[in-house]
Amino acid sequence: MTEIRAIVTDIEGTTSSIDFVRDVLFPYARKRLPAFVETHGDRPEVQHWLHEAAREAGLIEASRQDIIELLLGWIDQDRKSTALKALQGMIWKDGYEAGDYRAHMYPEVAARLRQWRADGLRLYVYSSGSVPAQQLFFRYSEAGDLGPLFAGYFDTETGPKREAGSYRRIAEAVGEQPQHLLFLSDIVEELDAAREAGFQTAWLVREPQALPATPRHPVHRDFGTIAV
Repeated sequence: MTEIRAIVTDIEGTTSSIDFVRDVLFPYARKRLPAFVETHGDRPEVQHWLHEAAREAGLIEASRQDIIELLLGWIDQDRKSTALKALQGMIWKDGYEAGDYRAHMYPEVAARLRQWRADGLRLYVYSSGSVPAQQLFFRYSEAGDLGPLFAGYFDTETGPKREAGSYRRIAEAVGEQPQHLLFLSDIVEELDAAREAGFQTAWLVREPQALPATPRHPVHRDFGTIAV
């Protein structure tokens, strides 16, 4: 097997339970979004993402309330909007810093990440959540501050997770040939795109389920079975 020099990992369903994002983070942001937009809407970074959301939706002239309702609908749809993810990240920051919650980590993840880092592997994150939200997630994890383990973070500003070009841009950004990068995810279509870009891949299947007779990607139930 070609030498692995760096690992790029997804978050939801890979390092952490989808339930935490769906049942804790999304409701937290949804409940607080209207007040957040009303009280912080004049901040330049908030204005920028509100404008981007309106542009994405094709709204030429939209009131603040129109954009609030748009964003709430996108939360309900789990829309992979960069603007929405950026605004959610700002709201989640308040929750993390207030101690309202800590990010879930599967039991073996923190120890495995630390071991990989100790072995000299560089670690990166590629998730649909904004880069600031990813940084908060690992800084305020149940396993402690894991942020120092990571060399960098990528979100959908790099490109869609199901397009090979996004992974090629990540390889270029980290300065490695794709064949020396391992991508971890629970989503086969993301793994397909990474494989097309030349990455090695590992499919995390946390919940028991019927698998294809010949899976397209190596299957793992947890990080502990991933050999590098």
